[in-house]
Amino acid sequence: MTVLAYVAAALAEIAGCFAFWAWLKLGKSPWWLVPGVASLCLFAFLLTRVDADHAGRTYAAYGGIYILSALLWLWLAEGVRPDRWDGLGTALCLAGAAVILWGPRPA
Repeated sequence: MTVLAYVAAALAEIAGCFAFWAWLKLGKSPWWLVPGVASLCLFAFLLTRVDADHAGRTYAAYGGIYILSALLWLWLAEGVRPDRWDGLGTALCLAGAAVILWGPRPA
């Protein structure tokens, strides 16, 4: 469930941020901000669904999933294929996120 919440949160955050990007950088209508704000609210809600004891660890571990999702957005939505350095950086971030989220903690 944690991974699903992270993936859904990442999609919501990217969609919300892209709505602002489209308005400011691509000249889209300010009406793009309405679903953008809703998407960012959904993003914040979804992060509360992650099974973790502390918000800071939840947000830190989320960073790896966000990076992967952003590069998938780059590829699928913007048509720019990530290169090997993007892949290596993503793998390092996901490994770090896993250590943060699932590393052994004293009781």
